[in-house]
Amino acid sequence: MSQADKAKQFAALHVKGEPITIYNIWDAGTAQAVAKAGAKAVATGSASVAAAHGYEDGEKIPLSLVEIIASRIAESVEVPFSLDFEGAYADSPADVKENGARIIKTGAVGVNFEDQKVKGSGLYSVDEQCVRISAFREAADEAGIPFFINARTDLFLNEPDASKHVGLVEEAIERGKRYAEAGASGFFIPALTDTDQIAKICENVPLPVNAYMMKGMPEISELGKLGVSRVSFGPGPYREAMVDLKRKAESIL
Repeated sequence: MSQADKAKQFAALHVKGEPITIYNIWDAGTAQAVAKAGAKAVATGSASVAAAHGYEDGEKIPLSLVEIIASRIAESVEVPFSLDFEGAYADSPADVKENGARIIKTGAVGVNFEDQKVKGSGLYSVDEQCVRISAFREAADEAGIPFFINARTDLFLNEPDASKHVGLVEEAIERGKRYAEAGASGFFIPALTDTDQIAKICENVPLPVNAYMMKGMPEISELGKLGVSRVSFGPGPYREAMVDLKRKAESIL
């Protein structure tokens, strides 16, 4: 199947009310294992990829190494593959476009692309992030790939007090609407766990909404009833695998 066809297939898996489950992977081996388990698509989590290669999260792992890892994953599985690309290792739209083109060439069919300033503090303004998303979309269009840009907002992730999340919902909706206009394919809202707030975003944002499975979240089927189109597990699978590996090693050594 061509990369373009895989991209179309990946987009079609995002169905409101029937969320695709993404059990996040971090290399070609884990991608193959999850694909063999029946996954319809695979996707990395940046923290897992970084940790598995001895780096901290936050674009500390070199982009050149990310390209190699992405290429190996894309070549190792038949299902669509999406990369957690953090902030695209770039600040300016021109660099976003250039780095986006590099990732598209690996064979990936989608990315998570966040609005947090990875090398700074806070979030890009809505206008700034829209220009960045549009630049990424230009790279995809020029490559002829209907690339899935999963626009992530860190509004909720950056506010540890969940009781204050309700006051961020309207801004999240505005970002979701604007990101859609800029060329985003999906809208990722990590750290939001309140069901009413998730449902409100799903109702008002014209993009498939991606929820993040964490403590306090309802079951996947319940998230579907809220209107969620995608559920991902982030670094959870990596952390659980490392705990299991350590436990087994301790029983032998």
